[in-house]
Amino acid sequence: MRSLEQVGVLNGYLGLPAGHGPWPAVIVIHEWWGLDLQTQAVADRLAQIGYMAFAPDLFHGELAALGDRDKASALVQKFGPGAPRELGTALEALSGRPGCSGKLGSVGFCFGGRMALLLALERRLDAVCTFYGGGMQQIFDRLTSIQSPVLGLFGDRDASIPLGTIEQFKQILDSAGVEHEIVVYPGAGHAFFRDSDLSVYVPGAAKDAWHRLGQFFSQHLVGRP
Repeated sequence: MRSLEQVGVLNGYLGLPAGHGPWPAVIVIHEWWGLDLQTQAVADRLAQIGYMAFAPDLFHGELAALGDRDKASALVQKFGPGAPRELGTALEALSGRPGCSGKLGSVGFCFGGRMALLLALERRLDAVCTFYGGGMQQIFDRLTSIQSPVLGLFGDRDASIPLGTIEQFKQILDSAGVEHEIVVYPGAGHAFFRDSDLSVYVPGAAKDAWHRLGQFFSQHLVGRP
């Protein structure tokens, strides 16, 4: 079941599994284009495999057309600074909804990938996944305090996140003793998971990434190896 709802201070897209729960809850954080159908589809897919999935609208009704990087950048500058606080209140509200098991996770893409990590720094999460977290190096100085298991999914042809940045990310998590898995897909660029844009979509990498995400959440949010 899916619906547009307000959770905490944020409107967004809520996907619920069939039945009555309890289910783990996952915050699904959109790219810098805003809360589009792509992000809603990810929430649907998570609901289908047993997660209460909320995709918040961090841009409060505003969207950038796919490819309009100037508008997307302006939206990030406008709404990005307040996003971690809003995500924290949404997470608290989601955790208190009937049917929530109390296990909490987050997954984000591009801008949302950075926000997913920031959310894990601000609130307790049982699992956090970042897909090609845009600008994540901006928060590297804070990452040593993260306590959540981390799954990082990247492409080796992503010009915005060079291999050196990914290696630095891994080294920070290693030195902090954070449980993590970092995967770099050969031949994949930025947004390789976005199946609504065939110019960037890499089917093999996207399929494997979804499988790994499912295993990661199953282990940390459900308790199945």
